[in-house]
Amino acid sequence: MTATKTNERSGTRAQVKYVRSSAYKVREVLNLIRTKSFAEATDILMFSERRISDTVQKCLNSAAANAENNDNIPSEELFVSACYADEGPTLKRWRPRARGRATRIRKRTCHITIILGRYTPEELDAIREQAQLKGSGNQESASESRRRRVDKSKETKTEETIEDTENLEESIAEEDDVNAEDSMEETPDVESSEESPEVESSEETPDIESTEIGSGSEPFGPGSAEPLEDGSAPGPEYVIKGKKAKKIYHPEESSFYGRTKADIWFTSSEVAESAGFRLPNSMQKESEETIEESEVKENDDSSDEGNE
Repeated sequence: MTATKTNERSGTRAQVKYVRSSAYKVREVLNLIRTKSFAEATDILMFSERRISDTVQKCLNSAAANAENNDNIPSEELFVSACYADEGPTLKRWRPRARGRATRIRKRTCHITIILGRYTPEELDAIREQAQLKGSGNQESASESRRRRVDKSKETKTEETIEDTENLEESIAEEDDVNAEDSMEETPDVESSEESPEVESSEETPDIESTEIGSGSEPFGPGSAEPLEDGSAPGPEYVIKGKKAKKIYHPEESSFYGRTKADIWFTSSEVAESAGFRLPNSMQKESEETIEESEVKENDDSSDEGNE
């Protein structure tokens, strides 16, 4: 009984020729994916660190595409039934060395062949049962899982926004209720406060009127009187004009006497000064000068008397 040759095995195959790598290096990678399913072989090649893994991956994808397009076999039912690398032509190059010698460089090539077979229905059932036991039978694709996570995050965000709006509305309603209660409590106080000044004013008005009547005759003591309605003096004896705001009085000899409208009248300068009023600054200087002159004259007179 003769065994089936490798190149005569049934299945969908793909071949890559004249790969610029040695057959030894390619076989190291092919040994990892032999008898593996298409999905497992793809994962192994994806995480392999060897440079030739990319070329082997292209050959594997080409074989799977041939099976799907030509034989109508889905990739889930495929496995690597055979894979091998044959020696290709070797390119010979020369490298100069010491003493005029030359050494040979062998740039090897190879031909990669991958054959994909199809699982039997019994093998597919066993594989699916094993996958279900491991928990990988219900695994969803990356796009589906991402879509599910995005939808879940959107739902949580909408729920949070709804809760925030509800809490905000509740807080606003509570503040409105509190403000309404405060306003209801404050309105009687306002009315009572508005009524109380009227009562107090009505009670205090007689005192104010009495004080005004009492102070109308002599507001700053004896010798002072309020002006008449036209601002004139209440009597001939009142000859001194006074300003309450500035506490200044103007006698008849003051230059401001004629144009000053009196707020208060005094009978004499002594009465005005006793009430706290003073002369204008200009008249204070003149009075100081006159006082100094009188003192000088008195001193001169006393000295003359002493000489005599």
